[in-house]
Amino acid sequence: MTCGIDWAEDHHDVAVVDRDARLLGKLRINDDAPGFQDLLRLLAEHGDNPDDPIPIAIETSRGLLVACLRASGRRVYAINPMAVARYRDRHVVSGKKSDHQDAVVLANILRTDAELHRPLPDDSDLARAIAVLARAQQDAVWDRTRAHNRLRSHLREYYPAILEAFADKRERLLAREARAILAIAPTPDQAARLTRSRLRAAVTRAGRQRRIEAETDRLLEVLHRTRLRQPALVEKAMGHQTRALLAQLETACRACDELAHETEELFLQHPDAEIITSFPGLAVLTGARILAEIGDDRTRFDTARDLKAYAGSAPVTRESGKSRRVSHRRIKNSRLAAAGRHWSFAALTASLGAHSHYNRRREAGDRYHAALRNLFNRLIGQLHHCLTTRQKFDEAIAFARPAPQSLATAA
Repeated sequence: MTCGIDWAEDHHDVAVVDRDARLLGKLRINDDAPGFQDLLRLLAEHGDNPDDPIPIAIETSRGLLVACLRASGRRVYAINPMAVARYRDRHVVSGKKSDHQDAVVLANILRTDAELHRPLPDDSDLARAIAVLARAQQDAVWDRTRAHNRLRSHLREYYPAILEAFADKRERLLAREARAILAIAPTPDQAARLTRSRLRAAVTRAGRQRRIEAETDRLLEVLHRTRLRQPALVEKAMGHQTRALLAQLETACRACDELAHETEELFLQHPDAEIITSFPGLAVLTGARILAEIGDDRTRFDTARDLKAYAGSAPVTRESGKSRRVSHRRIKNSRLAAAGRHWSFAALTASLGAHSHYNRRREAGDRYHAALRNLFNRLIGQLHHCLTTRQKFDEAIAFARPAPQSLATAA
């Protein structure tokens, strides 16, 4: 027996089929506790038992229904909706579609091709909690970047002085000093009227502890220069918009910091944290993002090649007749790939072996991103081995080829 569930926001259609594709039962349940009990009752009527639970296919891997199904110990397959649409064409070519029909299609996918699909991993509750926080923090970072770019684009139209003042800073407008000054002087007119004592107080309030006087003088000189200006009324209106955009940026920055703290604290409680952070370039937060995507179910990826394909670091080959093309993967876990870029970039300065490997790929003709992706491909394979064998990273074993004596000579 196999079961398919067509998921919706407030109700779900259920279908159970046997090995001969005969529909044995169908049901529409609500997204609540009584609905879940009705689902269990339908499955029990068709032979479901704790020793041999009926596998279930559904189009999502999230939500309360999926969480309860996973807690019941049964295999749950999250099938991509695009794949379901293609399977639907095997049965109906007219384009007809219904929720019940989709539930039957999902059940038939498991009946015919269960071995080609992966069930949801059996991760621990701790790993799943880390995944929630790490993904939320990653989303907050992306939101912060978007808020920063919107504010910067707006300031370019009327307030170039503040952009020039922090052009050489790595964080640009994300710097606390920049946000503190914008809070008290959102327009060029207010910036030109800032006194030295008020500007110094803003710099100190932002947390600066060194060279306060020199930084205050520098900012004062930049903000008091004569520049082109918008009309006074327009400038005032744009200042109000700046306050609104700054509030969004402050909220995003605060969310990033709070979620980062919670993520790191929870990640350090996981038994895999010590192994993951032993790798060069993998700090606590980046390590938490890596664990969030690969989980702690070590049966999920039988080989390092499977994990590399999932991360998108392994190339994909497309052949047809005499044509053969090898390129990077576009279908991948985007969150894991993003964390991998940060990891491999940080490893360049943290590991002589990683830096030497990157240089060899560049000398072989790879461009920057290709060489970095190749390094990530090697590191993620090594991580799979270390997690499987429960050992920490060893530079001498990971990069057996002799490395340059220093990073300066390697460059």
